[in-house]
Amino acid sequence: MVSAGKDRGAREARERARLYQARQSFQDGLRRRRIRDNVIAGVGGGVVLVALVVAQTLYFTAGPGAPAPEPTSTPSPSVSEPVPTTPTTPEPTATEPASTPSPSATD
Repeated sequence: MVSAGKDRGAREARERARLYQARQSFQDGLRRRRIRDNVIAGVGGGVVLVALVVAQTLYFTAGPGAPAPEPTSTPSPSVSEPVPTTPTTPEPTATEPASTPSPSATD
C-alpha cells in the first residue's frame, strides 16, 4: 500500500506539472499575439500617416489646392532713360475758384 500512495503523489505531481506547462504555453501564445498585433497596428498606422502626407502634398502642389500661376513680368531690353540729378517739382497750375451757389429766395 505504500507504493500506491507514492504512485498517486507522483501522478498528481505529473498532472500539476502538465497543467503548469499548459498555462505557460498559453500565456506565451497570448504574449506573442499581443506583440504581433502591436507591430501590425504600428505598421498600418505608419502607412496611413505616409499616405496622408503624400495626399496633402499632391493636393497642394498639383491638385485643386495648388495656387493659380500668376504671370510674371520680365524686363524687356530697352534704352534706359537718364535719371535726373535734381528733383523736379511740378509747376503750380492756375485753378479757377469754385463757384459758390447764389442764395435763392425762399420764403
